[in-house]
Amino acid sequence: MTYRTPLPFHAPTDEGTLDAETIAFYDREGYAVLPRLLSAVELQPARAAMAQKVDEIAEQLFRDGLVASLYTDIPFEKRLAVLFEQLSDVEFLQYGRSWRDRIPGYFVLMSNPKILNAVESLIGPEIFANPVYNVRPKVPKVAAGAVPWHQDKSYWPDANANPVITVWIPLVDATLENGCLQVWPRTHKTKVMAFHQETYSGTGYLEVDEAVITQAKRSAVALPVPAGSAILFNDRCVHMSPGNNSDHVRWSVDLRYQPTSQDPMPQYGAGFLARSKAHPDRIATLDDWMAERPERT
Repeated sequence: MTYRTPLPFHAPTDEGTLDAETIAFYDREGYAVLPRLLSAVELQPARAAMAQKVDEIAEQLFRDGLVASLYTDIPFEKRLAVLFEQLSDVEFLQYGRSWRDRIPGYFVLMSNPKILNAVESLIGPEIFANPVYNVRPKVPKVAAGAVPWHQDKSYWPDANANPVITVWIPLVDATLENGCLQVWPRTHKTKVMAFHQETYSGTGYLEVDEAVITQAKRSAVALPVPAGSAILFNDRCVHMSPGNNSDHVRWSVDLRYQPTSQDPMPQYGAGFLARSKAHPDRIATLDDWMAERPERT
């Protein structure tokens, strides 16, 4: 596949605020890339939360006799890959295609001021963190790791929740080899495209129909970015990520934010009030989030 070369990546301020050029690019193209928005220190709480989950999976696999070791000496980037190296997609999918655990490190990341500043640049200061956040371990050679061409909006087509902005953040360098994000620019101004539930990966992802896929492949922009970068895109922007052909896990998170005036989509779980100039006393704390309360009590 031939990829178009994206325009130069945008540099936010040190605090994450977007400049007029970046906002204009996002409005026109449906996405923006902020290289190295977060430092390794800022990523550490989320990384620790992921490591905690991997500990739990390793212990379960060991108890079930599916692995001979907990592999505690393997680095974070490779440990989950080693655990599933001799197992099938079926075993992997026992833990879900993505994770949405309420571990404090994820709240720390979702509440990061740099992320909220970038989002505020696009939708204003009344920001609700959508309940659909995902931790994605893209494991080498596991078919479930490939995410087909889709629009996030297809998962909530009837919700009064547009725009929902995804903030996609890799915790390791995202490359062509390990399955970096790819987008089809300017599709954010379209209606929800025809889609179906795919059957080949075992995950049941929603996928745009074949005619749309053909167009997407012709217009694809691949976005390899270093760890800690952020890719912001609209929930109508058609995007995908291919399988992982490296020797390590491509760890990423996709966080979602929307104006507080939009549907909070409680059927997907409890989101939380992340920022508000109008009601700063209602901004949710970690305790609120852990208790699944959308606002401070």
